[in-house]
Amino acid sequence: MKNILLPLLVILGFATSSFSQRIAIVDVSSILEDMSEYTEAQSKIDELSAKWRQDISQEYDKIKSLYNKYQAEQVLLSEEVKVEREEEIMEKEKSVRELQKRRFGPEGDLFRRRQELVSPIQDEVFNAIQDYAKVKGYDIIFDKAGAAGLLYASDEFDKTKELRRELGLKSK
Repeated sequence: MKNILLPLLVILGFATSSFSQRIAIVDVSSILEDMSEYTEAQSKIDELSAKWRQDISQEYDKIKSLYNKYQAEQVLLSEEVKVEREEEIMEKEKSVRELQKRRFGPEGDLFRRRQELVSPIQDEVFNAIQDYAKVKGYDIIFDKAGAAGLLYASDEFDKTKELRRELGLKSK
């Protein structure tokens, strides 16, 4: 009897506690899209990105022109001049690839610019969501768009410390 009663009490306790959770869903994308600061920042980022893409495209066009000129003159060039031209073309390609990486890479200029312009606006929205959750008594808030996933969770649902203790790890 004791073997059946304990699991039943655990399940009953879990069921009643899960019913008391207040959960909400928020569409962060629609909120951001309706904020003029966000659309202005996004426009600036898009303009900058388009300009950099155009600059890089122009550099690739110059390289293509150099290569075509080299192809046309190749039969008339000495081996030494051929090697020089090939090295020049390869060096320019390398330089443009580095520029592309510097502009659009994971830690590139575009990423940093987006962080400067968009992050403060996103932080404002996330802080508002946190404040709203606390004032209205929500335990968990999810992003409807799914981009951010879990936006807010009450500290009482964070069981990291307990799990760390179970695993014999130090608490942070």
